[in-house]
Amino acid sequence: MRPFEPAVPHVPFRVRTFPLLCAFLLVGALLTIAASSAHAQISPGPLSKVHQSLSGTAQCTSCHQFGASTPTFKCLDCHKEVAQRLAAKHGYHAQIQMRNPNGKECVRCHLEHNGEDFNLIHWESSLKQFDHRLTGYNLDGKHAGVACEKCHTPSHMIPAERSLIKMKELSKSFFGLSQTCLTCHADPHKGQLSNDCQHCHTADGWKPASLFNHAKSKYPLTGAHEKVPCAKCHPTVADAKPFIKYTGLSFARCTACHVDPHKGSFSQPCESCHSTTNWKQIKGMQGFDHSKTKYPLLGKHKTVACEDCHKHGDFKAQIPFATCMDCHKDYHRGQFLKRTGGAECAVCHTVDGFKPSTFTVKDHEATKYPLEGLHAKVTCDKCHLPKAENTLFKIIQTQCKDCHEDIHKGQFKGAPYVDRCEECHDLKGFKPAHFGLARHKKTRFPLTGGHAAVLCVDCHMPVPTASATPVKYHFEDRACTICHQDPHKGQFREQMAAKRADGTVAGCEACHTTVKWKELSRFDHSKTKFPLIGAHRGVACGDCHRPPALETTLKNVDFRAASKQCLGCHEDPHARQFAARKDAADCSGCHDSARWKPSRFDHDKGTRFSLQGAHRNVACGDCHKLTLVIDAKKVVFYIPTPRECKACHGEM
Repeated sequence: MRPFEPAVPHVPFRVRTFPLLCAFLLVGALLTIAASSAHAQISPGPLSKVHQSLSGTAQCTSCHQFGASTPTFKCLDCHKEVAQRLAAKHGYHAQIQMRNPNGKECVRCHLEHNGEDFNLIHWESSLKQFDHRLTGYNLDGKHAGVACEKCHTPSHMIPAERSLIKMKELSKSFFGLSQTCLTCHADPHKGQLSNDCQHCHTADGWKPASLFNHAKSKYPLTGAHEKVPCAKCHPTVADAKPFIKYTGLSFARCTACHVDPHKGSFSQPCESCHSTTNWKQIKGMQGFDHSKTKYPLLGKHKTVACEDCHKHGDFKAQIPFATCMDCHKDYHRGQFLKRTGGAECAVCHTVDGFKPSTFTVKDHEATKYPLEGLHAKVTCDKCHLPKAENTLFKIIQTQCKDCHEDIHKGQFKGAPYVDRCEECHDLKGFKPAHFGLARHKKTRFPLTGGHAAVLCVDCHMPVPTASATPVKYHFEDRACTICHQDPHKGQFREQMAAKRADGTVAGCEACHTTVKWKELSRFDHSKTKFPLIGAHRGVACGDCHRPPALETTLKNVDFRAASKQCLGCHEDPHARQFAARKDAADCSGCHDSARWKPSRFDHDKGTRFSLQGAHRNVACGDCHKLTLVIDAKKVVFYIPTPRECKACHGEM
């Protein structure tokens, strides 16, 4: 790590210039009266706490040099830690191109004589927001999130530099750190490797050592060695703090790590016959060509060690090789002895490898279980479960349930299906099932009307995971409300509970049909307390059973709340002229539901003015002429109407 110095605040020009100007004026004054007695000099202001030991006119020359042509300050004579950083050309002051001519660059940022409590070091805008790049040491990777005080501690300071620091509280100083990793981090390698950790590691993380390249080491890794875990060669050394050994390892000969399988029979080094690529692939026996023998080595046989066939190194002994069984045992334990070709391995395998077998889907057609549909894509080991030499190839159980889980959890265990998956599915795919409408008609719930267009999953939905049945197909209760919400909230509970001729409950079909919900041909209004007669037959349901809250459907209508009185639905066109009558709310005294006009009002019985003679043929409006506009509507008033002759006929 690189050490860095405190941040210097970027003080606005006017704020910085005024104290500096005062300082220059003060220096000029001091030069003018230099001949006078030291006691006659006047200080421009008290010093800060850190410089209290320099207070007093007798101490001025500790910081100021008089007699020079320009004001000169001796900051670096005292602050040698800054001087050392400038000389080494690193650290914050060096990064900001500080040259310190006459000390004026120090005074530009660190102003004195501003009072005892004045802070000479300012952070702009705060210590946590300081741009560490200004120190010349970027905080990258894991370093970016480390708190300042984790690195800048007295214990991490270089002893030689720590003695130069003037700050009494070293924990507040940011000087004295080295750029090397070991300043803050312990050496986990115990001095085995270079102190330059960045040669192998980055600040993004200690592991993995992304910069380390084994190819540049004394032992480049090749062949199979590239895949060997590090710990196989670099053991952990037991210690108070265990560490991994990287140096002092023996690697001149293979036997330093590997056991000699030849037990010293060959004096040549291992690499004379073998390579790191493949131990069993021998570079070759000089002058010997096995392909010229009666048994050329092909496929996997090329990799077989000589002694596996030539026991005890006897190459003269005759070896049988007419059939695979001469060398290999019957891996399948006689399962194929009765087939054509017997147990000969070459029927299904080649010398290029025991797996994969050359037994194809077409070959499977000659068996008792031809592979069709999706079965043709199933790998062998899905049915012939691998159990090494105990793998079973002759399978007796060939029903679907023998291999596949019953996802219906026994719903089709009984007749007529008896767990036969093929009744609904085929080998082309489990979905979709070929259970159509014709098959559904034979169930206890034939699909009619709109139900015929409903997707299967809309009714047969997955049930909660706690249930043993993932999708339910058997429904004991097949009432409408099992799938549909009762929009009438129980208003027609009695009608829905009524049983039909076949003994089933009517449900919603007491009024509706599966063809169309709004088709209400089954609802008989004559069986209600308000039979529809006359003009009422042509009235829309919503005109009497009005939806609440400006709704446009009858979903939330309270059907029982509809009034059975005329004025419950119709406006009184007579402006309550007949409110005093006993049947005031019932217009049927004068009108009927067939039509409003003409009125069937009986003038002889209903008034005190019986229409006799020529009066019977007089139009109502000829006598009842009084009209008034009430609520923007013209109303004919029947009461009062004069009964005297002269009121209509005048004086004779």
